[in-house]
Amino acid sequence: MRKETPVSTSSAPAVRLVEVDAEHDGQRIDNFLLRLCKGVPKSHIYKAIRGGEVRVNKGRIQADYRVVAGDLVRVPPLRLPAAGEARPVPGSEFPVVFEDDALLVIDKPAGVAVHGGSGVSFGVIEQLRAARPQARFLELVHRLDRETSGLLMVAKKRSALLALHAMLREGKGDKHYLALVEGDWVNDRQHIRLALTKWTTQSGERRVRPDPDGQSAHTIVTLRQRFGRYSLVDAELRSGRTHQIRVHLAASGFPIIGDDKYGTDETRAQFARQGFNRMFLHAHQLTLPHPLTGEILRLTAELPPVCRKLLQQLENQ
Repeated sequence: MRKETPVSTSSAPAVRLVEVDAEHDGQRIDNFLLRLCKGVPKSHIYKAIRGGEVRVNKGRIQADYRVVAGDLVRVPPLRLPAAGEARPVPGSEFPVVFEDDALLVIDKPAGVAVHGGSGVSFGVIEQLRAARPQARFLELVHRLDRETSGLLMVAKKRSALLALHAMLREGKGDKHYLALVEGDWVNDRQHIRLALTKWTTQSGERRVRPDPDGQSAHTIVTLRQRFGRYSLVDAELRSGRTHQIRVHLAASGFPIIGDDKYGTDETRAQFARQGFNRMFLHAHQLTLPHPLTGEILRLTAELPPVCRKLLQQLENQ
């Protein structure tokens, strides 16, 4: 447990001295403070770090400093938002697929970012922390795009987080997604190996494209069902690049229905008129060893009702 010592006993907000415990060893100082100071905007945290108000062992640090067990962190009085500023994050729970004392796996809905940033004031992880104020540690293990639904892993212990990161780097475990694509997919099973690189549009939007000099990326695509002009496929990630499935499928001539970055506007508008207003990409299956016990976890998140309804409509056409 963290040891906290107020520097002042007055009724006004006081400077606190917080000793880092083993559970938070290795965490970035900005994330450490965001967790410690619930409701305080990120901008206030970073301003305090830049201004030298936050000290570790009496010395100034940068936002990327990683705390060490036993560090003494000076936490200045950090004000909550004033009128007109972003309000504290509303707590929210999400459908739980698996949970124990080390790991939480939820079924994330489409349209919800996994974390704040890039114009989004808060995401899943901030809402979970607000809903679980007693939780000492909650960190994203990996990311899902905002419009992607399905299985999302959250570590409840640093040891679990580090173990899961190591597994993902080593390619342990299987992650499968369901995608509805435009076009009649021919092969029952196909390996897509296209290296990818990130780039930024003139408007500042982040994109990814195939590039022989980019990072290697490997997706295994298996046909699940044909619907004439459309196909339901299973995409298995063998690497974890940004937008990997979306770009691999689009580059193969089969963009995902509803994809606003790599799909076609005409098709997206057509399905929107039918009431389908999201990207049809869902993280539906995860198999991997438990990060602490080694027990094999086989987790599944069923397709959301709106996706199942669309498939039924296509079957009946």
